[in-house]
Amino acid sequence: MKDDEVPGGSPQSMLSVVLKNRFDAISKRPYRCDCPFPRLTLTPNRYLYELDHKPPTPPQGPFNLIIAVSFGLLIPARILTSAKYGGLNVHPSMLPEFPGPAPLHHTLLADRKTTGVTLQTLHPTKFDEGKIVAQTPYPGIDVQARTVEELQALTAPLGANMLLQSLEDGLFVPPIKEAGWYKSALTSRDFTHASKIGPKDRHLDWATWSADDILRRQRVIGPLWNTTETCSIGNDGKRKEAKRIIWDHGFHLLKEECHLFPAIGHPIIVGLRRATPKVYIRTCDGNVLVADSVKVEGEASTAAFQAAKRNGMAPIPKRVDRNTQFPHDFVAFHSPLT
Repeated sequence: MKDDEVPGGSPQSMLSVVLKNRFDAISKRPYRCDCPFPRLTLTPNRYLYELDHKPPTPPQGPFNLIIAVSFGLLIPARILTSAKYGGLNVHPSMLPEFPGPAPLHHTLLADRKTTGVTLQTLHPTKFDEGKIVAQTPYPGIDVQARTVEELQALTAPLGANMLLQSLEDGLFVPPIKEAGWYKSALTSRDFTHASKIGPKDRHLDWATWSADDILRRQRVIGPLWNTTETCSIGNDGKRKEAKRIIWDHGFHLLKEECHLFPAIGHPIIVGLRRATPKVYIRTCDGNVLVADSVKVEGEASTAAFQAAKRNGMAPIPKRVDRNTQFPHDFVAFHSPLT
């Protein structure tokens, strides 16, 4: 808006908006931004600047307001203070719950039943610690989503409408009235930081993760992994080695009753005389998951049984058919998964 205009009223009074969008460091392509800020129709007295370089250096001002969307970096205080009303950010969680770069992932991982969006001011030195300008009303919206993409599609329109309505109402103009209700409503619970998803989050813990936990994680953050003992024969004899295995196509829950009782997290290969033996793994809550395929480090993805046989994960003969004599129709891996 122009300096001599009164805040509030139609967003047409806005002079300029700076949309921050960060480039991917590897591909050098801009991140896809489906997000909580639609492109506005430009008019002679209204301009939209899209910045995609680092560090952020906006075009020559003066600017009244900076809006950051999915930027992932702190906007320097020198830039925030150069704008008359500082900056705003739409965050897809009910702050102060799930501050950080991956709120959608952590909302689903925590199996939250409700969620919402928060419009906050940009803090010059800290992430997600600005004043809450607007927030989804109590009790939030139902999490009718199973994947990050579905949850993003649910929250993005809420964020867009909240941002535009707040601009129209001039809620960013000091003195800003604190609008957050979520912290006071749930003071008894520690709030979780939505840290960036990394390899440790995909490291499958059979001792503590239930079958539901495992299936939810593979759905939300992608393929999980473990290490297991492999055995190969070389010129120097038998060699054992721990290798990482990626459950690239995940698991499905065994629906029929399993009369075998393997140890938790210790895979067994069932149906050795069948055309396609299966790999079963018992979870800590007593369920059994079936792994269809696996990717061993340094190899292409293949059926779990074939990968186990090729890498000597279990004592399986090189040739197995219906005439092969086994005391049982199953065999266990040499060691549990770690």
